[in-house]
Amino acid sequence: MSIGDLSAAAAAEAVRAGELDAGELFAHYRDRAAGEEASAECSLNCFAWLGDSAPEAQPAEPWETGGGGDASYEPGAAPLAGVPLAVKDLFCTRGVPSQSGSQILAGYRPPYSATAVRRLWDAGATLLGKTNQDEFAMGSSTENCAFGPVLNPWDRTRVPGGSSGGSAAAVAAGLAPWALGTDTGGSIRQPAALCGIVGLKPTYGAVSRYGMIAFASSLDQAGPLTRDVRDAALMLRHMAGRDPLDATCTGTREEVRLPSAEDLAGVRLGVPADIEGAGVEAGVLAEFERSLALAAELGAEVRTGVTLPHAAHALSAYYVIAPAEASSNLARYDGVRYGIRAGGEDAERDLVAMYTATRRDGFGAEVKRRIMLGTYVLSAGYYDAYYGQAQRVRTMIVEDFRRAFEEVDFIVSPTSAEVAFGLGAKTADPWSMYLNDYFTVPMSLAGIPAISIPCGLAGEGEGLPVGLQIAGPAFSENRLLEVAHALELALGFDGARARVA
Repeated sequence: MSIGDLSAAAAAEAVRAGELDAGELFAHYRDRAAGEEASAECSLNCFAWLGDSAPEAQPAEPWETGGGGDASYEPGAAPLAGVPLAVKDLFCTRGVPSQSGSQILAGYRPPYSATAVRRLWDAGATLLGKTNQDEFAMGSSTENCAFGPVLNPWDRTRVPGGSSGGSAAAVAAGLAPWALGTDTGGSIRQPAALCGIVGLKPTYGAVSRYGMIAFASSLDQAGPLTRDVRDAALMLRHMAGRDPLDATCTGTREEVRLPSAEDLAGVRLGVPADIEGAGVEAGVLAEFERSLALAAELGAEVRTGVTLPHAAHALSAYYVIAPAEASSNLARYDGVRYGIRAGGEDAERDLVAMYTATRRDGFGAEVKRRIMLGTYVLSAGYYDAYYGQAQRVRTMIVEDFRRAFEEVDFIVSPTSAEVAFGLGAKTADPWSMYLNDYFTVPMSLAGIPAISIPCGLAGEGEGLPVGLQIAGPAFSENRLLEVAHALELALGFDGARARVA
C-alpha cells in the first residue's frame, strides 16, 4: 500500500511503529500538493499557502503548549505522529498567511495561532498548508475567493462546495490526508458531500473558536474533513476541549472515541417529512433511499415522516442572523490595525475616506451584500421585525429537534439536494446559491452535531458524489460517529477516482 492510500490514523500508527518516516510522509503530500498547484493546465487551486519544510524544521511555535495541549511530544512519538494537516485560511496561524479568502487581509500574518490548530499541532500534526475558501466563509461554492475559485477534483468544471471547498477538495484529491474546516451553516458538510469525503460539524462549543476569523459568532464551529469516519473521530479527539480563551467553549462531555460499530441494532433513525418536496435531484434521492435500506439491513429502525415544523423557515432565519453578526464582526476591517489600507492621499487626510476606500476595495461582492443586509436588519425600526423574529424562529427550531429526539436517536437526510454544480452556474442568483444549505442550516441554528458521509454517485456520466447527513442531539458525537462508521462500512464508497494521479 502506498503512502497516499493510508488513512491519517494508519499513517500515524505507521510512523509511531517506525515503519514510516514522518519527514517522508510530509514530503509525499507536500510534493503532491505543490505539483498540483503548479499545474499549467487546470490547477484545483486548493491552497492559499504551502509549507516547505519537513516536520522537524517547522517553527517552534506549533510545538509550544497552547490551549491546554501537551507540547512535550517528539513529532514521531506524538498521537498524530507528524501527519500533515491542511488548515482553512480563516484559522490564525502564527507567522503564516491567514487571509480568510479576502483581499482585505491579503498577506496578514497573525502573531498567534488558533486554539484548534495549536491543539492539533500539540498532538503532533504538522502544517502542510492553508486552504482556499469563500471570503470570510460566506458562500457555498468556494467561488467567492479573492485568490480564485477552487475546482472539484471529480470534475474540474464544477464547484467543490463551500465555504471549506479548498479543504474538502485537497482531501478528496489526495493532496492532504485530512483538513481543518469551519461550518457556520453547512460549510464543512456541504463541500464534504460534493467532494465525496467525510465532514463533521461538532456540537456548538465543543471546539474553541479562539483564533478563528469570525463570520457569525453564534454559529461558527470548527471541525474535521477526512477520508473516513475514524479519521474524523481522531481529529476531533485532539481539537475538542474547554478553552479559557473562548467563553462559549464547553468541550465535549466525554472523550471522543474511535468508532468500531458494524451494525445499527437498536438505533432509531428519523427521516424528515418533507424530503421529497425539497427539490432533491432524482439521483440524490435514489442514493439516499438506498442508504436507508442498508441502515435497515444493519438493524436500524427507520421512521419516516418525522416532523420538524419550523425547519422550512431555517434558511430565512439564518440569512438574517448570520449577516447581522457578520456586519458587527467585519466592522473591525477598516485599514487601521491590520490588512490593506486603501485610499491613497485622500486616506491620509480623511479617516472616513480611508474606511470607505479600504472596505470598497478589500471586500468582495458577496461579503458586501451580507454586511449591508446585516446592517439593515439591525437598524432602528427593523431590529424586532427581522433580527428578533429570526431569533424566535431559531428557538422554535431548537425545540423541534428536542421533540424529535424524544422519538428517534438521529435525524437523517441528504446533505445537499444536488450533486456538484457547474462553475458560475449560480453566481448570478444568490438565493439559488443559498438553497444549497437547505438541509444543513437547521442543525447549525440548533447547535447540534451533524456529519456528512459519502453514500454513492449520481448524475450523468460516471456520476458525482452524494452525501448522507446524520444529525444527533447536542454532545452525542460518540454515538453519531458509531452510526456513521457502521453505515460507512456498509456503503463501501470508493473515492479513489478523485485522487490526483
